[in-house]
Amino acid sequence: MEKRKPKKIVFRVTPWIFLLVLPLLYIDFLYGNIGHFDQWVQYISSSETTPNIRKVLIKETVEEKYKPLSSLLSNLVKEEDREKLELTGFACNRDVYSIHCIANGPLQIDTKTMTVTIPSSNHPMQETVIKPYARQEDDTLLKTVTPVKISSQNITTPQICEYKHEIPAVIFSSSGFVGNVFHEMNEIIIPLFITTRHFKSRVQFVLEDYNPSFVRKYRNALSLLTEHKIIDPVSNQSVHCFPGAVIGLKFHNHLSVNSTDIPIGLSMSDFRQFLRQSFNLKFRHVSQIKRPRLMLLSRRTTRRILNEEEMIPMMEELGFEVIVVARAKLVSDIKMFSSLINSCSVFVGAHGAGLTNELFLPDGAVMVQVDLIGLEWAAETYYGHPARAMGVHYLRYKIEPEESSLLKVFGRRDHVAITDPKGAFPVQAGKEVYLNGQNVRINVERFRETMVEAMSLVQDSGL
Repeated sequence: MEKRKPKKIVFRVTPWIFLLVLPLLYIDFLYGNIGHFDQWVQYISSSETTPNIRKVLIKETVEEKYKPLSSLLSNLVKEEDREKLELTGFACNRDVYSIHCIANGPLQIDTKTMTVTIPSSNHPMQETVIKPYARQEDDTLLKTVTPVKISSQNITTPQICEYKHEIPAVIFSSSGFVGNVFHEMNEIIIPLFITTRHFKSRVQFVLEDYNPSFVRKYRNALSLLTEHKIIDPVSNQSVHCFPGAVIGLKFHNHLSVNSTDIPIGLSMSDFRQFLRQSFNLKFRHVSQIKRPRLMLLSRRTTRRILNEEEMIPMMEELGFEVIVVARAKLVSDIKMFSSLINSCSVFVGAHGAGLTNELFLPDGAVMVQVDLIGLEWAAETYYGHPARAMGVHYLRYKIEPEESSLLKVFGRRDHVAITDPKGAFPVQAGKEVYLNGQNVRINVERFRETMVEAMSLVQDSGL
C-alpha cells in the first residue's frame, strides 16, 4: 500500500495578521503547546471560514438598515389606508389631534411656495392643504403654522430638480409654543421620534417656520434622527426632488409613545433610551444613585410654593440631598438640566411645564406633583399617566383649600370656585384663576407623609 504524503499546509497571511499571531505562537511555544500550530495555520488560512461569516453579517446589517422605502412609508398609515397608498402613491392619516400625509413615490418640493407636487396617472388631479403640526385641535396655535399644499396631478414631462435627494423628506413646523419645554417635547420632539425613528436617520428634514433657538436646543436629538443638514425653506428657496415624503408628524398622546399605534412597535422605553443617548445621560435606573437626591422645582411667578424654606429641612431630615432649581437659564439649558435631573431619585414641583423634565428621570425614580385646585385633569393627563408609562413612580399631593391662595380670594371653603372648578368659570377665565392666579402654602406635616412614601419607593427600587 502506497504511503500517503503528508498534506501540504499553505500559510497565507498578510503582514499585519502575522504580527497579531506571532505573540500568540510564542506564548504557545513557551507552554509546550507548539502542537497547536497546525490548528492556527488551518484556521487563518481557511478560505471558507471568516469570509463567509463576514458576508452573512454584512448582508444582515444592510438588509436591516436599508429596508425598502415603500415599506417604511407604509408603516405610517393605518392598514385600511395602505391599499390606497399603494394604488395612488398618496394617503393621509387623520386623528383627533394630528394629521400626516404620506407620498410613496417620486415627488417635487418647491420650498419657495411650500408646494409638494406628486405626479400620478392613477387618479384625477387633487389638492390637499395641511398645517404640519401635531396639535390640530388648537385653532389659535395653527394660525402661526405655515400651510403645505400637496398637489397630485398627471404630469408626463420629467420633473425639474435643482436638488435631487435619494432619501425621503419629512416636513414639519417648529412654530407653536416653542420655548415651552412641554410643547416642544409633546408636539415636536416625541412626534418626530415616532414618525422618523424607523428610517434610521436616512431622512431629510424640511423645517417650516424654522426657529434657530429650537434647532440649537435640540441639536443632539435631531442629529440622531437625521444624518443631513435641516432645510430651512426661507433661506433655501429652491426645487427639491425626493423618492417619497412625510408631511406632518404622528402624535400618539400627551408625552406618550404607544407601541400599539402606528408605526407599531415603538415604546416610551425606546424614547427614553433615545433621550439618554441624545444627551449622554449617566443613570438608567435609580438604584445607580448612591445617595437619594431630591430636586425641588421652584416657580417664581404663578403656582409658587410659598414656604419652600420650611419644606427643605423636613426633606433633608428624611435623608434626601435637596437641590432647589429656580433659575430659568439653567432650566432652559436642556443638556445641562437633563443631566442634573437624571442624577435625582425624586422630582417635586407644582403643576406646570417644568414637570415635563420627568422624561429625564432614571427608571424607578419618583415624580411628586403638587396638585392644585382646578388642575386635577391636566395634572393627571399631562404628567401622571406619562410618568407611569415611562417606568417612573407617580405620587400626587392633592392640596386642601386652606393651602391654596384662592381661599383668601373667594372667602370660604364652599364657594363654587373651590368646590366645582369645572363649572365655576368659562375655559379662558378658569385658566386665569387656576393657572395664573393661584399659589400654595404647603402643610409640611401632611406633605411629610408623601415624602416618606417617596423615600420608601426609592429604597425599594434598589432591592
